[in-house]
Amino acid sequence: MVKNDTIIFGNHNWRVLDIKNGRALIITGDIIELQWYHREFTDITWADCQLRNYLNKVFYNTFNPDEKAKIIAVTNINSDNQWFKTKGGSDTLDHIFLLGLEDVCEYFGDSKENLFVKGKQKWLIDDENNQERQAKFKGKNHWWRLRSPGYYGRTSASVNSNGNVYVRGNGVYGTPKDGGGIRPALWLKTD
Repeated sequence: MVKNDTIIFGNHNWRVLDIKNGRALIITGDIIELQWYHREFTDITWADCQLRNYLNKVFYNTFNPDEKAKIIAVTNINSDNQWFKTKGGSDTLDHIFLLGLEDVCEYFGDSKENLFVKGKQKWLIDDENNQERQAKFKGKNHWWRLRSPGYYGRTSASVNSNGNVYVRGNGVYGTPKDGGGIRPALWLKTD
């Protein structure tokens, strides 16, 4: 297994984002479903949202016992939004999670400078890494959610269908009407 490989794990194809210390960070190659971040339009963080609960219970239980034994529970640091200072909430222990803003800017090209220095960017990062971040749902480019907060507590950051990192984010519930694409990520034992 090497970085950017595609592997099959469980019922999905996964892209290898990183390998270190006998483990690999993987994310589904495409969007696997559409889901809301939460069940109501309210201030919410990753630690308390419905989507985190779904991924770590319902989605996690789609793996068989041997596959579950290979998934590593990790502590995710849920940073505040770098541009808008929206609170990221408590750190979480997750088996399955969504990438954060820092992750998507690190693993899909190198857009870290554009995340940490807002400059003239108003709502999103539009750079040479857009194509790298695009994902499909049912054969068409579609936007996908990140676990980081957006402009305020009722939004979560995302990646739009053009591959722009939408730091401002989309509503946690209600708008846009499809809920948003889900690309689960996890750390997998490699030995």
